[in-house]
Amino acid sequence: MGQMAIALLRMRTIRILLLLLLPLAAGAAAPVPCQEKVVRLDAELQDMRKIIHDQDIYIRELHTTLAQKLELIPNAHLGPDKLYRDCSQVFAGGNVASGLYLIRPDGSPTALTVHCDMNNGGGWTVFQRRRDGKESFDRAWVEYKHGFGDLYSPDGEFWLGNEPLHHLTSQGNYDLRINMEDFEGNQRFAEYKNFRVDEEKDQYQLHLGEYTGNAGDALAGAHGPWSDSGSSSIKFSTFDRPNNERGNSNTQCIRLTKSGWWFSRCDSGNLNGHYYNGPYHAMTDDGVVWYTWHGWWYSIKSVLMMVRAADLEHPPPVLTPIMDSTQAASTLQPAGDVDHQLIG
Repeated sequence: MGQMAIALLRMRTIRILLLLLLPLAAGAAAPVPCQEKVVRLDAELQDMRKIIHDQDIYIRELHTTLAQKLELIPNAHLGPDKLYRDCSQVFAGGNVASGLYLIRPDGSPTALTVHCDMNNGGGWTVFQRRRDGKESFDRAWVEYKHGFGDLYSPDGEFWLGNEPLHHLTSQGNYDLRINMEDFEGNQRFAEYKNFRVDEEKDQYQLHLGEYTGNAGDALAGAHGPWSDSGSSSIKFSTFDRPNNERGNSNTQCIRLTKSGWWFSRCDSGNLNGHYYNGPYHAMTDDGVVWYTWHGWWYSIKSVLMMVRAADLEHPPPVLTPIMDSTQAASTLQPAGDVDHQLIG
């Protein structure tokens, strides 16, 4: 019996020890499932990174394919041999109605449909319009190259294209005019002399001259002695092609905004920024910004960017009120020996 009691005591002791040790053992074993979960989640993360990488490659391939197809599009029907080179010639030819016209700049492989603005002295070729944010300006290089948006609606938003802009401004000496309006109905403008955009191999580099206007010189960093690069030019950049030779903070600004622009002093003047339906709705300075007017945090309501030949000195007299595009389409034809109509 004594041995049995001793055996029972030992069994009880072992049982107690097991009861004490099992929780400890369970606690010690707990990290194993956690470690397995970490390994599994890490594998899933790697898979997601691969998917994102593959999608990025796919998108880039689509952009390349799009660019190649755009280059293969047959030239537009040019009609007569003589076409106006820009809206300045359209205006000088006696056309005083703002609207859509067909032009062909020197060196352009195709004719272009452009909006001619006959206000502020007339003869302005519009290459950018912002109104309500319906058109996203967060675009890739190839899209800014060829242009995008709704050129044909009176209030449609669009970018004419860096390639057409290069052909336009390479014909001679051009002025740049920017009209802006804020959400309170206030209007400002900025004008620059000697506006020119280089060809693609030079990254559509911007050249600007003297500033005049009442909006302030938000592009001071792109010309004159205050330029970031030490010269009166700055390269165009998009999120997929950030052209920044000096590698300063402008590169980060490009990645933040995702729009295409001639970035100088970050977003001091970025009129292609994200559109916000209110002046101070932006969470950062990535809106439609003209710093010298409203600062970095105010996103402007509407913008019009346009160019005009600097030698347009004697526009024809305006004898009747300027009509809108719809009225003009049914009543006007360009003067002279150029046989084409205002496009309605």
